[in-house]
Amino acid sequence: MTTRIAILASGAGTNARALLSASEKGELGDAEVVALFSDRAGCGALGAAAEAGIEAVVVDPASHPGREAYGEAMAAALRDRGVDLVCLAGFMRILSAGFIAAFEGRVLNIHPALLPAFPGAHAVRDTLAWGVRVTGSTVHFADEDVDHGPILVQECVPVLPGDDEASLHERIKAVEHRLYPEAVRLVVEGRTRIEGRRVLVDAAPPAAPPAAPRAASPAAPRAASPAAPRAASRAAGAR
Repeated sequence: MTTRIAILASGAGTNARALLSASEKGELGDAEVVALFSDRAGCGALGAAAEAGIEAVVVDPASHPGREAYGEAMAAALRDRGVDLVCLAGFMRILSAGFIAAFEGRVLNIHPALLPAFPGAHAVRDTLAWGVRVTGSTVHFADEDVDHGPILVQECVPVLPGDDEASLHERIKAVEHRLYPEAVRLVVEGRTRIEGRRVLVDAAPPAAPPAAPRAASPAAPRAASPAAPRAASRAAGAR
């Protein structure tokens, strides 16, 4: 059964584009991106969805005052489209507890740091301010807290001498655009299990159930092939 994916995004949409491209190429496994939702009209992510021929929807926070009301509206829109998996790609709103409960274990987020270090909206800036030597990207299951849920995959990115926020973020994004589709595929293939704060990943997809045996069809009678002529034995004729 094909997994129906929705992307939630607020900004330029570079990670959204990576997921849309991977979906089009079949790199997410048996899955397809069916819609992109945003809280900001006119953002780049909506344009990316339109270019890909994917439904682009704005759920306006002003029409749903309060986090819980907004979460209920978003969850209803996702359910109406039969969404199985939600991928946050720079979605700049804190999800309500009700939304997380409605899609428990089915919401992924990507963050430009090695969580639990440097959560929040300014992770790259904070990384440079603290002078760390290594940062990276994290894909994790989302919960109602900011950048907090169980970690699925991470990849390191070195902080180079002379890096500023823009140059470091560009290298992190290059990793993210590969890492996020890979993480989504792990979930689609059923290879992940959440146990408390840990995510266990199976080395290979679960084996498909054996196919039901097919009834043998009656064998059609075969025509006898003509016997090949045999050369006469010289010994037989010399009597």
